[in-house]
Amino acid sequence: MISLAGRDILHSWGKFVLTGVGLGLLIGVTLTMAGVYRGMVDDARALLDNSGADLWVVQQDTQGPYAEASSLRDDVVRSVLGLPGVARAANVTYLTMQVRKGEEEVRAMIVGFEPGQPGAPGYLVAGRHITRNHYEAVADVRTGFALGDRIRIRRHDYTVVGLTRRMVSSGGDPMVFIPLADAQEAQFLKDNDAILNERARTAANPALNRPGVPGLLEAVQAAQASNRNVNAVLVQVRAGMSADEVAEPIRRWKRLEAFTRAQMEEILVAKLIATSARQIAMFLVILAVVSAAIVAFIIYTMTLGKIREIAVLKLIGTRNRTIAGMILQQALGLGLIGFVIGKVSATFWAPIFPKYVLLESGDAARGLVAVMVICALASTLAIRAALKVDPAAAIGG
Repeated sequence: MISLAGRDILHSWGKFVLTGVGLGLLIGVTLTMAGVYRGMVDDARALLDNSGADLWVVQQDTQGPYAEASSLRDDVVRSVLGLPGVARAANVTYLTMQVRKGEEEVRAMIVGFEPGQPGAPGYLVAGRHITRNHYEAVADVRTGFALGDRIRIRRHDYTVVGLTRRMVSSGGDPMVFIPLADAQEAQFLKDNDAILNERARTAANPALNRPGVPGLLEAVQAAQASNRNVNAVLVQVRAGMSADEVAEPIRRWKRLEAFTRAQMEEILVAKLIATSARQIAMFLVILAVVSAAIVAFIIYTMTLGKIREIAVLKLIGTRNRTIAGMILQQALGLGLIGFVIGKVSATFWAPIFPKYVLLESGDAARGLVAVMVICALASTLAIRAALKVDPAAAIGG
C-alpha cells in the first residue's frame, strides 16, 4: 500500500524538515538539562569516591563538610584512630574560593590533605605528588592550570606540581590539593591587619594583660595567631567491620557526627542538590509542553492545508482509521527526526559546558518514548479536524 503520509511529507518536505530541526533543538536542550542533573549526581558521587573514606567525622549537629560548615580540633584524629575497627584516619579541610593565576581567577575547591592518607588525590595524569610541606599544589585539569604554573591562594603562591582528573566538588568546581597546614592557614587564619587589630584589643584587655603575670599576654597572642582546626576527619574501616559499627561509638562517646557513605550520599543528592533537581524538572516540563505545542501546531496547519485532499479520500471510500493513521505517522515521523537531531546536538555541545554533563543511554531511551507519546497526543487535534471534513467539500465550489 502506498504510504499516504510519506507522499504528503515529500510534498512539503521543506516545512517538515525545518520544523524537525526546531523541535530537535528543543529536544537537545531537554536531553542536556537531564544530563546536567545526572552530572550533578555523578559529581557528588565522584567527590565521595575520591575522598577514599568510609566514614566522615564532623562537628556535632552538622551535616558534614560538603553541605554545612564544620570545625574540629585537629587532635581529634588521634582519639578516632584508637577506636576499634578504624584502619586509617586523617584530617582534611575544604574551602571553596577564587584561585588566582596572574590576572585570571578560577573558582575551585581547595583541599588540605595529609599525603598518603584518605583525602589525597587518588591518581595523577601528569607531574608528581606533593613532596614538600608547603607551597606545592596538585590541580584538576578543569582548572586550566598547567605544570609549573604559579597560583595564588590567599597570601601565598603555590607551584602546580601535578595534575589530576575528575576531582570535583559537589557543585562541579575543580579541586586544588595543597598541604594540610597551608590549607588550615588559608581557611582559618585572619589577614595581617586583622591579626594586628586583634593583638591591640588583647593588649588593651586588662584581664589578658596583667602587670603581675609576665608572659600571659604573649601566650594569649600566640594562641590567637595559631589555628588547629580542620573541617572533617576521614576514616577508613578495617576489613570485616561495617561503617555503622565504627560510627556508633564515635557518635556516642566522642560527641561528634559520623556519616557513612550511604548517609553522606543522601545528604549530597537528596538534600544539597534537591532544589536544583526541582528546578531542572520544571524546565523539563516546560520544554515538553512547548514541544507538544509545536508538533500540534505544525501538524494541524499541514492538515488544514489539505482539507480538499482529505475530502477526496473520504469521497472515494477511505476509512477514517486510514486518514487518522496518516496524520499520526506524520507526527511520529516529525518526532523521530527531531529526536535524532536533538540527540546529535546534545552529544555535540555537552562537552562544551563548564560543568559536567552526563548523557545516559537510559535517559535517551526514555526521551525517545516521551517524544513519541507527546507527538501522538499532539496529533489528536489535527486528527479530529480531519475526521470532521465533509466529503462534499471535494466537489464544492
